[in-house]
Amino acid sequence: MNKPLRRVAVFCGLLVLALLLRVNYVQFVQADQLSNDVHNRRVAINQYAQPRGDIIVDGKAITGHTETDGSDFKYKRTYVDGPMWAPVTGHASQAFGTTFLEGVEDKFLTGSDDRLFFNRTIDLLTGKQRQGGNVVTTLNAKAQQAAFKGLGNSKGAVVAIDPRTGAILAMASTPSYDPSSIAGNSAKDEKNWVALDKKNDPDDPSQNRALRQTYPPGSTFKLVTAAAALENGSVTDINKPTDSPLPYTLPGTHTPLNNEGNIPCKNATLNNALRYSCNTVFGKLGAEQVGLQGMVDEAEKFGFNQEQFLPVRADKSNFDTKMSKDQVALSSIGQFDTAATPLQMAMVASAIANDGKLMKPYMVDKLVAPNLSTIAQTNPSPMSQPLTPQNAQKLQAMMENVVNQGTGTNAQIPGVRVGGKTGTAQHGVNNDQKPYAWFVSYAMTDQGSPVAVAVVVEDSSANRDDISGGGLAAPIAKQVMQAVLGK
Repeated sequence: MNKPLRRVAVFCGLLVLALLLRVNYVQFVQADQLSNDVHNRRVAINQYAQPRGDIIVDGKAITGHTETDGSDFKYKRTYVDGPMWAPVTGHASQAFGTTFLEGVEDKFLTGSDDRLFFNRTIDLLTGKQRQGGNVVTTLNAKAQQAAFKGLGNSKGAVVAIDPRTGAILAMASTPSYDPSSIAGNSAKDEKNWVALDKKNDPDDPSQNRALRQTYPPGSTFKLVTAAAALENGSVTDINKPTDSPLPYTLPGTHTPLNNEGNIPCKNATLNNALRYSCNTVFGKLGAEQVGLQGMVDEAEKFGFNQEQFLPVRADKSNFDTKMSKDQVALSSIGQFDTAATPLQMAMVASAIANDGKLMKPYMVDKLVAPNLSTIAQTNPSPMSQPLTPQNAQKLQAMMENVVNQGTGTNAQIPGVRVGGKTGTAQHGVNNDQKPYAWFVSYAMTDQGSPVAVAVVVEDSSANRDDISGGGLAAPIAKQVMQAVLGK
């Protein structure tokens, strides 16, 4: 070969090598970046080129699909009872992406998950259209309906958990929205999307209040303080008078900590202090007997100060780790900076009902391939042990006392052991807004406790004096517990 031809051959070889290097760089280094590029429409077209798998509740699909006209996106998501299930499903929108279960399990629902490789290969060989897998949830349809209808036109949220396993049985948030209304990419979908923006709708219907909003828990947090007092030995006998003065002045201040009304809180037993919801007893317990570190340790055992993943993410609830003694006293009765999601307070009730063992909460039972084979199964797993069984049973007795003859009588279910705690949480600067009504509870049968519930209600239409956990939230919790129990 003469010298000019050899140079041309070498140059062509270098060009081929450069091309191979570039192809491999694009395929293996830039693949994720290009796939997730907002301008790469081919990914989105492929995502909606076939029907998504379904989200399943009680053996029935709460999602579906329909073909779209005049769009290169062939299939659009539809929802059954969309507003009721929106806090669970989230949305899958051709224009606005995916959220909640639709987002977390997106690859499985579209069939692109690596765990469905075998199924995709079979479909390719047989000429079938690619199919997505199904997500089977732990939700109970009757409990969800009871929660959603119970909240009605109020702002609020409900979370119900099976304490024995951690399975989420209900998760409602109101006001809500229909994910079907934003599932496409038309002008109408755009209009509906804009209408959901908090700037245009102050009620913020797309907010998942069950997982993504924290509230001052008010007196429901006294369950955590009681647990801390029992666990660190500050209280051993729940029916023995406590050394609790009335009035009680916040440590290091001249400010008295008041109770709600003229209730018997001086030297009250822990049992009666929970029954009457004595701020003075629990404020002193937290600040002077359990102490800051003891309160922090117990709150974190229940799940405070950490995000939860169901697998959908839930915001972390807050219990400050650095406070003065007076702030610890206020935090111990659910005030100051203490804030909790409804999920968190359901976890508190769940651990108490389950003899002190907190199970990790989850809402996906299993992932099922198009051929109905199970690809992944969630096995219940312990998360922590906030209480010994003995102390948990003492707290159960106290909570059942609240329902039997205290502030939670509206949650009574004939023939069922029901424990609960009411809360009316201050809201606004200097408590200038209408308070939040809370109720956390559990129902227990001979087979253990099949359900723990947390309810929070923001009722702007109610008279301030009529807002109470026992009056507004307890009846909703009762309806959810009855739905789970089949009563």
